Amino acid sequence: MSALTLAVLLSLVSAVAYAGGAILQERVAVSTPEHAYAPLRRPVWWCAVALNGLGALLHVAALAYGPLSLVQPLGALTIVFALPMAALFVHRKAGATAWRGAIMAAVGLAGLLSLTGSASEQSLEGTERLMVALATAGTVLALMTLAHAVHRHPVVRSVLLAGAAGVAFGIASVFTKSVAVEWTEDGTFAQFSSFLVIAALATSGMLLSQASYRGAGLAAPLATVTVVNPVVAAAVGLTLFGETFRYGTTGTALALACGVVAAGGLILLTTERISGARRTATEPVVATMPAQAVTRSPRAITDGEPLTRRVEAPARDADSRGRTKGKGGPYDEWYSPRDERIKS
Repeated sequence: MSALTLAVLLSLVSAVAYAGGAILQERVAVSTPEHAYAPLRRPVWWCAVALNGLGALLHVAALAYGPLSLVQPLGALTIVFALPMAALFVHRKAGATAWRGAIMAAVGLAGLLSLTGSASEQSLEGTERLMVALATAGTVLALMTLAHAVHRHPVVRSVLLAGAAGVAFGIASVFTKSVAVEWTEDGTFAQFSSFLVIAALATSGMLLSQASYRGAGLAAPLATVTVVNPVVAAAVGLTLFGETFRYGTTGTALALACGVVAAGGLILLTTERISGARRTATEPVVATMPAQAVTRSPRAITDGEPLTRRVEAPARDADSRGRTKGKGGPYDEWYSPRDERIKS
């Protein structure tokens, strides 16, 4: 097996692992809405964490055997794999609009990443690391604040949280690349703080992505995370690492067009979910009452006649000690007009 074939295979398995982790995260979010960020007591959630970790490891391994221009676009297949997997394993079928949005997002992202130039061997300097870390923290906090402000709109809230997760994952990839370059050049882990930043960003991204699946389904949050993550990493590469788009001006124009297609797919997924939520909210709710047991009286019921009548019962005679054997007073008895006719 050639190195290129192995890279493609590892990339595809990585995309499947990411898709499986996203499906499990969405199911956990539906079943435990009270634990928005970290349902630590749910074994299924830990399985989702393991699948996401496996996907990351396979992605790194694929980069070791294949070029970045091939491996990164294949990661966009996570969106496409997730929809049929959800229909197969959890019986969660997606509509035609969701499929169109997912395919648009995947195609746009794949085209954008394929046009990105070769990876540079530069790494972030100390001041750049601090600036990037502070900017990332501010962006994530701002998106979380906006998500809290629009909590009455679950889909918008989920997309904002997914965007924050994508930013955290993307910058974690940037710091990972810097550490890899330093390890190649120096052979030592000179910047221990980078590992702390990577751990913090990866954890934050995982928790935010978990919260994004609450109330918005699977496709819209997953597509947002999948698109924002590499786009943020590519933006940092273009601005700080000196990377460029292939084919000069033409490649830049094509990259912008691919970005528009990917954004259109995200908008389509978001609006489709909002429309579905509105249709669900406006559907009339028909309440069903439990069946009541029907009892019939031993006598025939006549129209306009009472079922019982009030009569006086005489007290029983006293015994030799002066005690009465029964108590007198009114009581109800079944009544029918036929009784009066018999008496008369």
